[in-house]
Amino acid sequence: MSSDIHSDYLIGLMTGTSVDGIDAVLTRIGDGHFSLQATLNEPLPGTLQQSVLDLCQPGDNEIDRAGTVSRQLALCYAQTCQTLLQQAGLAPQQIRAIGCHGQTVRHRPGESGFSLQLGCPDTLAVETGIPVVSNFRNKDMALGGQGAPLVPPFHQQLFARPGQRRAIANIGGMANVTLLDGDNLLGGFDTGPGNVLMDLWIRQHRQQPFDRNGDWAAGGTPDSTLLEQLLDDPYFRLPPPKSTGRELFHGDWLNQRLPDHYDAQQVQATLAELTARSISDALADFAPQQLLVCGGGTHNRHLLARLQHHLGVPVTSTESEGLHPDWVEAAAFAWLAWARMEGQCGNAPAVTGASREAILGQVTLP
Repeated sequence: MSSDIHSDYLIGLMTGTSVDGIDAVLTRIGDGHFSLQATLNEPLPGTLQQSVLDLCQPGDNEIDRAGTVSRQLALCYAQTCQTLLQQAGLAPQQIRAIGCHGQTVRHRPGESGFSLQLGCPDTLAVETGIPVVSNFRNKDMALGGQGAPLVPPFHQQLFARPGQRRAIANIGGMANVTLLDGDNLLGGFDTGPGNVLMDLWIRQHRQQPFDRNGDWAAGGTPDSTLLEQLLDDPYFRLPPPKSTGRELFHGDWLNQRLPDHYDAQQVQATLAELTARSISDALADFAPQQLLVCGGGTHNRHLLARLQHHLGVPVTSTESEGLHPDWVEAAAFAWLAWARMEGQCGNAPAVTGASREAILGQVTLP
């Protein structure tokens, strides 16, 4: 159905690999236009955050635990949507749909692969009174794709510029890149860990949720031997299409590679260099003229400086292009919900490796 007989307001919701909160955006979207109307970030309750993290690795009684967490997440999503609408002065019936990515607890690309996101869409639809579009990844995987990353077509819509060779790096818990040559989307893939290992390490050693500005890493010197051991993981040598997550890059992965004796700050510096090197190495063949960065990693000034050092090109946030880096991913899922409601394809086979384009997402009515 065309947007001229529907409200063009859509909400996008995102909780990423960092599991640090809910990003919610209110957008207006139509053919050829996108605007951000309101934003909200709500932290997840600590017990729920830990329950999610526990489910990211295999454990006992997973089905019961996942079912409970899925309902709890949906209630948090619903409350966030209600607060966002109150702040914007809008009623639920004015919203066309909510695009809810959900919280990924398992992503298994490959033959017979699947991707599992928690956040019960029925609960969210009933609690808000708004249609919900969810489960964006599995259609692409059924078509032989990775199911990720899904944001590059949105990056293309907003950030492609004729005559400019641009890369977009979304640095959340994991990092992914989009390759734009003029108006053309050439590809995109997960490069490896973004903030996930740095956040884990500073929580473990300094009881802080993240390395503000990258100051702790900046005060250390990377361990070149450890860095090369980390970069030796086979994932970094895989050709795209490829995607990854906490299933590979987690605390045990790091601990297995640490020397018997180490300096904690030096390890943090090494992890920042791992993120910078894995992104810049992945972009070497594409040779962008500019790198635009979004996601939480944008606030890590040390990381951005290391990226610019390795790439030798300007590195700026997407705010320079009119969209604050904190809201790009949630906005992408509002846009994917709009595409679903319009009957438009949402994936990019050049990115995911799917056999064809497809309409993504399932619609759940209140």
